[in-house]
Amino acid sequence: MLRLSTKGQYGVRAMYEIARGYPDEPVNIKSISRRQDVSIHYLEQILNRLRRAGLIKSVKGPGGGYLLTRPPEEISIAEILEELEGPFALTSCLNPEEGCVRVDRCVTHLLWKSLGWQIESFLRTVTLDDLLKGFKPLDYQTLLKRARV
Repeated sequence: MLRLSTKGQYGVRAMYEIARGYPDEPVNIKSISRRQDVSIHYLEQILNRLRRAGLIKSVKGPGGGYLLTRPPEEISIAEILEELEGPFALTSCLNPEEGCVRVDRCVTHLLWKSLGWQIESFLRTVTLDDLLKGFKPLDYQTLLKRARV
């Protein structure tokens, strides 16, 4: 079974909460924790990575919290997941850090590569703005058209 780690899941959910405050209402970690039922300690780790990647910035002081560094329509779900999970690689042989020793004679290499490409392409079309607007599975056709443009 393909499975996304909690780091990726919680990271997208935290970014959604931060996007709700865009452009000028910082969202504090306690409210993200409460709304998404994620521990503050774990969120700190995730948000630090996203901040170092330049996706969010922190605002200090009373009324402080986190803000997106770009508009929600410019931040894809793929970008968030790549930062938290690493490159899209369904199998170890597709991971650029590991490589495949059997690529020339592997009957499934292109299958997994193609599937990974489909997933990554789809996630590049979905943005935080789509989530804010109430993205629904039926919107896939719209997203596929957007990806082809």
